[in-house]
Amino acid sequence: MLMRNYYEILEVNSKASKEVIEKAYKVLVRKYHPDLYIGEKQQYAEKKTKEINEAYKILSDEFLREQYDTELEKEEIKYRTNTIETKRNSSDFTTRVKRSPLKKKEHNPQVGSFASILQLMKQLIQDFAKSKEKRKEMKDITKKDVLAVVLTIIIVILIGIVLWFIPFTNGWMREFLFENPLFNWIGGLFFK
Repeated sequence: MLMRNYYEILEVNSKASKEVIEKAYKVLVRKYHPDLYIGEKQQYAEKKTKEINEAYKILSDEFLREQYDTELEKEEIKYRTNTIETKRNSSDFTTRVKRSPLKKKEHNPQVGSFASILQLMKQLIQDFAKSKEKRKEMKDITKKDVLAVVLTIIIVILIGIVLWFIPFTNGWMREFLFENPLFNWIGGLFFK
């Protein structure tokens, strides 16, 4: 079983400085904050946030990071030796061996290069498409919320009318509406 690669989780290089790791952590925690999502996406964001926090906890502590790097290196060496043995043991070299996710090369273009500008544009377009979906979800949610508020107001008014006409509660309703300082102040605003 391969170790989780905390560098990939935080989307940084394995030689990244403590400051870069901290900045990446802050950006990702904001990006995957569960309050920004709804439903299954919220569950995914919670899971992702836990992974990010776990990765940051290890990589921000120098001692833990050093231990983690050592274990990660051992894991890579073990994977490489298993891959070489698999290739040697196969009668023909057509057997494909899965590449380790630890060896996945990250393409981080330099800031200001044409490739970084293209990458930024691609990310902006993806974010814009996601925001359209979010706006549509929010519009549906807003309609439901408005309907719920209107129904609640109607129910409260109906309960008030029913209580007004019940002899036992009529006196209490009169006292509540006409002797309450808050309602007197509100009535004073509208009926001067």
